[in-house]
Amino acid sequence: MSLPTRSLALGSLVTLALLGCGDDKAGTASATATMGTTTVTTAPPPTTGGTDQPTTSEGSATGDGTTTTTTTGSVSVTAAPTTTTGNTTEQVKFDLGVQPDGGSSGCSGNGGGGGMPEFSFIWIANSVEGTVSKIDTFTGVEVGRYVTGPDTSGLGDSNNGPSRTSVNLYGDAAVANRNGGVTKIAARAEDCPDTNGNGMADTSTGPLDVKPWGQDECVLWHHPTPTNPTAYQEGPRPLAWVGEIQPDKCPAKNPPLWFGYYKQAQNIGAFERLDGATGQTLDMVDVPWSGNAWGPYGGAVNKDGDFFVTGWSTGPAIRIAHDTLAVTVFTNNGFPSYYGMALDAKGELWVAGCDSIIYHLDPASQIWTNVGTGPGCMRGIMVDKMGRAFIAHNGFPGGIVVVDTITKTILNPNVPLPGAATPVGISIDVDGYVWVVDQGGWAYKVDPETYQVVLQVMGLNQPYTYSDMTGAGLNLVVNPQG
Repeated sequence: MSLPTRSLALGSLVTLALLGCGDDKAGTASATATMGTTTVTTAPPPTTGGTDQPTTSEGSATGDGTTTTTTTGSVSVTAAPTTTTGNTTEQVKFDLGVQPDGGSSGCSGNGGGGGMPEFSFIWIANSVEGTVSKIDTFTGVEVGRYVTGPDTSGLGDSNNGPSRTSVNLYGDAAVANRNGGVTKIAARAEDCPDTNGNGMADTSTGPLDVKPWGQDECVLWHHPTPTNPTAYQEGPRPLAWVGEIQPDKCPAKNPPLWFGYYKQAQNIGAFERLDGATGQTLDMVDVPWSGNAWGPYGGAVNKDGDFFVTGWSTGPAIRIAHDTLAVTVFTNNGFPSYYGMALDAKGELWVAGCDSIIYHLDPASQIWTNVGTGPGCMRGIMVDKMGRAFIAHNGFPGGIVVVDTITKTILNPNVPLPGAATPVGISIDVDGYVWVVDQGGWAYKVDPETYQVVLQVMGLNQPYTYSDMTGAGLNLVVNPQG
């Protein structure tokens, strides 16, 4: 096998920007509502830990947002006092390889200083049991399984419904629960606090060692969200870490985290940016939504930290600016059926449609292009360092569609996966292998050159995961030449 050498800026890697359907819904609705006024609120400095719902403050600053022709009204921004968050300058302890400016990394590397990461994990949600599995991408061994949220129904921890995971440039994972809340989990035991003082991190060692909620010391914080299903259409779906790079060219240990959910009763997409160290709300942005079920669906950030979000089915597609919180709405004049989404190395948007169409958006020109079609409903999508987009599809048999994002052509319309049931999410690992999460209970590791399955991880429980499961999607936009 001939795989290109890759050096990714991260400790736990792989990725796919995506999002997806944590809902087993495939829609073709064509109505698109007019977008209204967008409201942005910045929360005050937190006074409690990450388990309390943050409050909203009234501020004084105002600003204008950027919109397209489908947006009416203006964007108002309310700013709170500037705060300092913890540990954002701590140096990362792995080799970052080549940085965005082409210079060499100044970070100390436990990978031997030769560009090899210290570790590489993919985080896959077992939605029906309310857990997430941490899998070593080199060996395929599941090295940890974690409950992703508290029991809010009295029915047991399985009611959380995790469906999206996102990994930052330091290797830590965030998990979005469709039934409420976002949870952060540390990748390394040395980053887990010894809360009971026994001199070690009490944390899961595999699928048969799942600690009860509140007892795994690598679960760092949980940020709750409203759980009324009538008013909020379950919980958050899109989420993505910001790829903050410090002056020493090392990634910040606790970068901000974006996520979003749907205020169904108000037809509003609600977005929050959290402090990565505490889970407290830093900013809140409300955006009028299109009225389709599930609301905000997939999310990813570009190198500037701007949060791109697509809705389920007919959209919309938006961008929230990292610096100003201005909202841009990208109008697709066709009748799209959005599903999975990812950004390429240039920060351009690629969307897999359940209408079998592959969509591309150039954010600069705001022009949408229909690139081609696949053999069935297309789900998760991820772009690799070679400029290839890999898309999971649910045609018969289920498999992968491969697209050249440079030439905007389809390289392979159908790579079959042996025994595939329902392929959903896709990610890329540190060595460039493609990972496909199948709801049947397993994940495939696929050679991107030969399309051969080199590893199949069994023992997952109806896994359902989209988004940047390894961190390679974030690394791609932050360090495109790495």
